[in-house]
Amino acid sequence: MKFPNWHDRPEQFSPGEAANGKLDGHHFIQMADQFISLANKRNRKVDATEIQMVMLFAAARYAAHVGKNVIEAPDHEEFIKHMAGQYADMLRGHLADPNV
Repeated sequence: MKFPNWHDRPEQFSPGEAANGKLDGHHFIQMADQFISLANKRNRKVDATEIQMVMLFAAARYAAHVGKNVIEAPDHEEFIKHMAGQYADMLRGHLADPNV
């Protein structure tokens, strides 16, 4: 079961959503690039495999906070399945991207 306040990656611009604090597709990528830029800076002294796990840990921790405290997902296992599916879709897309 998917709840209406569970978030998927935006694919197009929606002015109404943007006015309500939601990211459009362009700004979604722009914010992700800011995290990647920080990771690339840290990669000067820390192995990329270490940074990858730190980012994954941080993403899981933040998702747990959102799931429990922001959207109050009543079924944690359903929330986990949803988030794992989002991650798998994004990872597949990036692995298929010749520019990565």
